Amino acid sequence: MSNDRLVSASSADDDLQFEAAMRPRRLADFTGQARLKENLQIAIEAARKRGEAMDHVLLYGPPGLGKTTLGSIIAQELEVAFSQTSGPVLQKKLDLSGLLSTIQPRQVFFIDEIHRLLPDVEEMLYSALEDFHLDILIGTGPGARTHSMPLQKFTAIGATTRQGLVSAPLRTRFGLVLRLNHYDVADLTTIVKRSARLLETPVDPEGAEEIARRARGTPRIANRLLRRVRDYAEVRAKGHITKDVAMTALDMLEVDRFGLDEIDQKIMRTVLEKFGGGPVGVNTIAASIGEEAETIEEVYEPYLIQLGFLHRSPRGRLATERAYDYFKVPRRFGGVEKQPELF
Repeated sequence: MSNDRLVSASSADDDLQFEAAMRPRRLADFTGQARLKENLQIAIEAARKRGEAMDHVLLYGPPGLGKTTLGSIIAQELEVAFSQTSGPVLQKKLDLSGLLSTIQPRQVFFIDEIHRLLPDVEEMLYSALEDFHLDILIGTGPGARTHSMPLQKFTAIGATTRQGLVSAPLRTRFGLVLRLNHYDVADLTTIVKRSARLLETPVDPEGAEEIARRARGTPRIANRLLRRVRDYAEVRAKGHITKDVAMTALDMLEVDRFGLDEIDQKIMRTVLEKFGGGPVGVNTIAASIGEEAETIEEVYEPYLIQLGFLHRSPRGRLATERAYDYFKVPRRFGGVEKQPELF
């Protein structure tokens, strides 16, 4: 994934701890996503006033925007316990029943990558979400019987980067379905300043904005870039992050002014130069650059489309006029370079 390519494998664990330390604990400290925060605030207040479990919540959007952070914030605001798992971990029904059998009243149960639940585990989750009980099969053969185990009323929070892969029966069991969008530069600048303050790293407003501008609209990447720039500043600039220091450090990381990294550049140059701007299928792009098609669709394409560099059509991916201008590639029509007009 692109954000993982910004750091070496040896520092991946340190980065995870760093990100966890930077996460806000309260909804008031969570920057951006104003409409989503308002909806959550109302639901949380209503649940607290009634003394009931909050409605189940499905959070979807690109990776790194704060879905896990929001899950823990909801638990903090409700003043209840928080437990976390993920779809790929729940391989058997027994895994799910074991977790749910110990759940506390009104507890928040967070399921990351919920779209990757196995079908039989997902079916078991239906009754848990809707009726707060588990149907457990005891025994085998003719003597087998079903036992219904009641559960405490709890709040399930599902998180996914692929809402379209969440089945309709599962999706309809969530009372709140909320989308997280990419952040604008102003919100990311606020996040960078907050993180720098927690790290006790002096940063100029222009330096924070430069980091934010190259963070692909994603707080996780903004915090990781901040850490890399901080390292550079401590070694080469007496620990102070100015705009020039940030620009030099980010240029060394090969992160351009739009936050495009090596893979983004490969994708766009493949479409522009090898295939004349398209249309070209995502599988063909993947084969050309040696990357998985699913990774391109999930990680890279959304941001390139948001920037206006790439267009997704029924015939394939097409480069836009803006992409030709930015990458300084001559326009081609049918594989022939466009000739200047005489008149």
